[in-house]
Amino acid sequence: MTNPTTEFDTPWKDVLETYFEDFIAFFFPQAHSQIDWSKGFEFLDKELQQVVRDAELGLRLVDKLVKIYRLGGEQAWVLVHVEVQSQQETEFAERMFIYNYRIYDRYRRSVASFAVLGDESNTWRPNQFGYNLFGCDVSFSFPFVKLLDYHRSWSELESNRNPFATVVMAHLKALETKKDRRKRQEWKLILTRRLYEIGYNRQEIINLFQFIDWMMTLPSELEQEFQLQLSQYEEERKMPYITSVERMGIKKGILQKGREDVIEVLQIRFSNVPSPLVEMINQIEDASRLTTLHRQAITIGSLAEFQNFLEQLEAYKND
Repeated sequence: MTNPTTEFDTPWKDVLETYFEDFIAFFFPQAHSQIDWSKGFEFLDKELQQVVRDAELGLRLVDKLVKIYRLGGEQAWVLVHVEVQSQQETEFAERMFIYNYRIYDRYRRSVASFAVLGDESNTWRPNQFGYNLFGCDVSFSFPFVKLLDYHRSWSELESNRNPFATVVMAHLKALETKKDRRKRQEWKLILTRRLYEIGYNRQEIINLFQFIDWMMTLPSELEQEFQLQLSQYEEERKMPYITSVERMGIKKGILQKGREDVIEVLQIRFSNVPSPLVEMINQIEDASRLTTLHRQAITIGSLAEFQNFLEQLEAYKND
């Protein structure tokens, strides 16, 4: 069996956009209690892209800038960064500092920076950056959560209806089962059945199943077994929410989101992306290939290099 790539970045970005208030409530409850949610919130993607260009850091994984309103009526901005890769980044805290002061410098807005660390190291916990020179002291600290810590409160996650309890459980089990896809199949079914048992409505089940399905990828043989098990379970409960039509729609949505993310990173880093290259990306029907391209888009040196990489990838596929 060939194990498909485990994708962490795009599922997090998607669920963060869908359930932003729940995200803040789950991970940063003190901040949640000070925000006037009745006034809504707004994702500031264009503003963040401009800051990224100014700082010449490159868009990294899951970065979101959001405009909110405090209870006193004051407008404020929140920068959320989710670090979901397995490797540690030595300059992470410095980058958080640069983003924060670049946003303030360009837009003169107060910014709260939050970090979610989804890596596999118990000891990597960056939360501050600063230096002191000739009596001048610069100090920046930011709240963070470490997903590995939630292992200790697994039973509480199981009974928690906040969507991010499901997200955390799926993330942790995806990390644990990277080398054991049979065990991943078992946990994928357990977590999917939980969506029905905890009392989510139909749309919530579809939304959260998309996250689980996206992150907990299986080889085709095991995926077929999983789909049969899920269909039998739905028939028993007479709740056919995730039908074959829904699964096809979810798959198409995953592919489209993957294409959009690759193109977005290229646009942020290189501004103008040629139409023929966009068309090539939009024709890709393989989620793991899009994951590979997304990572290349973040790190590659030029559009020409990216196009050459894509052409080689396509040539290899057709051999």
